[in-house]
Amino acid sequence: MEESSGFRLSAECLDEPPNSRIFVVLGKDTGEALIRERFSPFGDIQNIWLLRDKRTNESRGIAFIKFARSSQACKAMEEMHGRSLAPDTKPIKVFIAQSRASGSHRDVEDEELTRIFVMIPKTYTEEDLREKFKMYGDIEYCSIIKNKTTGESKGLGYVRYLKPSQAARAIEECDRSFRAILAEPKNKSSESFEHDYYCNNMRQDIRGNTLPFWYAVIQYSTAASAIYAKYKLHGFEYPPGNRLTVTFLEDGNDSSDLIRKMATQLVTAQVSSVLRNSNAVVQQYRTPPQVFGGASGSQLLQPQTDAVLPPIKKKVPPDTSVKERLFVLFHPHPLPVNVLEDVFCRFGNLIKVYLVAGKNVAYAKFADRASASDAITALHGKIVNGVRLKVRLADSLTEESNKRQRTY
Repeated sequence: MEESSGFRLSAECLDEPPNSRIFVVLGKDTGEALIRERFSPFGDIQNIWLLRDKRTNESRGIAFIKFARSSQACKAMEEMHGRSLAPDTKPIKVFIAQSRASGSHRDVEDEELTRIFVMIPKTYTEEDLREKFKMYGDIEYCSIIKNKTTGESKGLGYVRYLKPSQAARAIEECDRSFRAILAEPKNKSSESFEHDYYCNNMRQDIRGNTLPFWYAVIQYSTAASAIYAKYKLHGFEYPPGNRLTVTFLEDGNDSSDLIRKMATQLVTAQVSSVLRNSNAVVQQYRTPPQVFGGASGSQLLQPQTDAVLPPIKKKVPPDTSVKERLFVLFHPHPLPVNVLEDVFCRFGNLIKVYLVAGKNVAYAKFADRASASDAITALHGKIVNGVRLKVRLADSLTEESNKRQRTY
């Protein structure tokens, strides 16, 4: 391991403040001087580590960079991921490094870095909360935690930003009375306030419009239709941060046997439908939620997205040589292949898009590197039909076959 300064940071300093250290995958011939030159514009670099093979002392193509502030590290990740450090070199990959104390060997996901938890006066409205924190960046949504019985504020709230650097800046620069911290990921069962968040009486969408908490009872003519609706819509987020919860309503009839039988048939039919990339599935995902119940036309609509999409272009022949592969991560669920092809083909030279079974990921193959780069620029971090996309260069097949070290 190579260090860039005359002092060594202790293990405690490495993760103080949290998320101030980045993990970089780069060319094995990249030196410390070039790394410092390209990353120093983002903030105060406290240390640089180049990992080397203990036996040969050759670079392993992995570096860690410690910044003085979390917002500096996040900004470096946002600006440098997917870029080249020098002309004619392969684009690098930049992630926030996991805390050494966490025991985890994965990269920190962007979703874990954009939501902050704050203490606020109980008199605050969601408009007050948004107004107070909008100076630090673009707010995707905000929420005040309320007592479910009385509807009164608990003096706690969440603010979700579009970028990790904006959330980090809010924590660093807001008034200390807010006690701002990074919120726990939503999938952690230990976060008891998360249920309160989703059950708030009032919420806000990405445009700042106030949305009332509501519910509806929908009756279908067949059990299969009801099961299919629950399967496709439960957990669907629209607008982002507003999750649909779909459950079966007990009506006193002994229909459990029928539902079990129909569910078996439905699963079989669903697998066949996915394999055929049925238009019915695409129509459901492309139609805005407010018309799910009444849409009867068969015409496919434009994807609902905050990305700027060029016109549709034809795919290239499937036997075309692959110049670049993209890795696509979905949250909270995958999009159908038809929708993905519709979106990715617009950047030209698309060969194929395919989903990974049982995973929230997909790969897109391009016959041209510039087209793949344009797709990353336009789609990374964007929302398509209520699903957030993370689009990055995929590892080479050799890299994927070897488990690489994620933390130092």
